[in-house]
Amino acid sequence: MTLLQESSTKRKNPPLFDTELPSYGGLQVAYYTVCKRKLWLFSHGISMESENENVKLGKLLHEDSYERKTKDILIDNRIRVDFIDGGSLHEVKKSSRLEEASENQILYYLYYLSLKGIFVDGELHYPKENRVKKVTLNETAREKIKSIISHIDEVLQMPSPPSLNSESKPYCKKCAYYDFCYG
Repeated sequence: MTLLQESSTKRKNPPLFDTELPSYGGLQVAYYTVCKRKLWLFSHGISMESENENVKLGKLLHEDSYERKTKDILIDNRIRVDFIDGGSLHEVKKSSRLEEASENQILYYLYYLSLKGIFVDGELHYPKENRVKKVTLNETAREKIKSIISHIDEVLQMPSPPSLNSESKPYCKKCAYYDFCYG
């Protein structure tokens, strides 16, 4: 399966700007959606994921799902998609609990590729829930991703991580950074 690049005369969705491609990974977009503090820590080399049980379970699910597919496809040394099939990008997630973050992650991939003249759709897979969600980069989504990229820039330029909210969110206790933030 190959992704087709449309000629510039046939483009339905031309790139929005002629500058460098965004330099972030999809995980940073997902972290921005979930927690600005986590985004800052991760982006500044403070990684807690390797020892977290939930992260390990997610990686195991990723490895065991869709075994016949070529996985972890690295594009431009910047974005890594779970797999490509049928002209779509596919991401496998442990659950839909943080679906907005997952959706923003795959929308970022679609946006990134659209800047290169490659126009595809995406699918989020939740094997434990036996559910698939189709994701399309429309103008509203494109503007949302542009805004997220701009806000990521702002967060990463902060001299220290954003402060904690007064109350943790329900998913904080399962976060790899929980002990760092609240311990």
